[in-house]
Amino acid sequence: MLSEIKSSREGLLSISINLLQKLVRKDPISEAYDVEETPFARGKFATVRRASHRATGIHYAAKFIKKRRRAADQTKEIYHEIAVLLQCASSGRVVRLHEVYETSSDMVLILELAAGGELQRILEGDECLGELEAKRAMKQILEGLAFLHERSIAHLDLKPQNLLLTIENSCEDIKLCDFGISRVLEPGVEVRELIGTPDYVAPEVLSYEPISLATDVWSVGVLAYVLLTGYSPFGASDKQQTYLNISKCALSFDSELFEDISSSAIDFITSSLVVDPRKRPTVQQLLDHPWISHKALILPPITKKTSEILSVTPKSTPLSQRKTLPCVTSDTPKPQRKTYSSDSINGTYADSPTRTYNVSTNCLCPQCGTTCRHLPHTPVSKTPITVDRGILC
Repeated sequence: MLSEIKSSREGLLSISINLLQKLVRKDPISEAYDVEETPFARGKFATVRRASHRATGIHYAAKFIKKRRRAADQTKEIYHEIAVLLQCASSGRVVRLHEVYETSSDMVLILELAAGGELQRILEGDECLGELEAKRAMKQILEGLAFLHERSIAHLDLKPQNLLLTIENSCEDIKLCDFGISRVLEPGVEVRELIGTPDYVAPEVLSYEPISLATDVWSVGVLAYVLLTGYSPFGASDKQQTYLNISKCALSFDSELFEDISSSAIDFITSSLVVDPRKRPTVQQLLDHPWISHKALILPPITKKTSEILSVTPKSTPLSQRKTLPCVTSDTPKPQRKTYSSDSINGTYADSPTRTYNVSTNCLCPQCGTTCRHLPHTPVSKTPITVDRGILC
């Protein structure tokens, strides 16, 4: 089967006509499954509904993906996602594909149903994970990512919404999902695209440099920060400022957020969040990092913020206020609003509204350094991590 899957210079996998004929079913899905009308997850171009197999009673997640988006045919991208799932069928860290159906308007992927839903649900409920639980979660995420990278596949959209829990309210078994913007990166082939989610996107994506497997490593560092604190390390009141923070790696470790977090965990984050992708560790090296592997790590003491810096930088939002709001009204302050699929970076460089942004040399305030988040000098605290739904599994 895998011999009938080929890669292209665009970083997309293609499936042979022969395999597609065997794989894609054209008969009505209702003949084999009872599909719920109301989706339990929704993206801009896809919905996910619970489906029960009539013969066995087994429950699955049916992902309905629109074949046309903005009048453009997306079949090639959908076939790529199917091909990635087929290549990852032997991994216990990637959601499994069961069947594929096609209707006049949608491709329907029948996927393994994760009883615990998205990892984002735990973050919304408890704000962040304990360090031991975050470490266990990151190890599983890295294992799944290592499987992808061994096959030269970059996920490019790692975030809590794309990490599924097979056990309710537990990080004991995590699986990666949603490979809609993943790319296969072969030697000699450059892939440049503005894709991803604002809070997690790497600097090279914003500067329209070639994407690499190291692009996922940046997202790993952001994800570790988010799991440990409930906050985005680069989040600002608008996407443009967020991009500026990312481009300069304006990273800080507020004493309030990291008071009970080990120096080993902080080292794990800082080693991943390096602007130059060539200087980032590989996923395997991160798996061998002392924070994940429990090997001894000797680090200098963490320098806490001085009282002078704290006097010009407002304290972080109280824990009770860290959750994102369940709904948005016209009176809702912009920094508190959830982001949705429209906030995803997705499109060609030529038609992207972010292609002309420039990084100011004043991005780091001479008075506050990385504690300053805005131009001109206006110290502000970090913002809670926002929710970008995108196309969900």
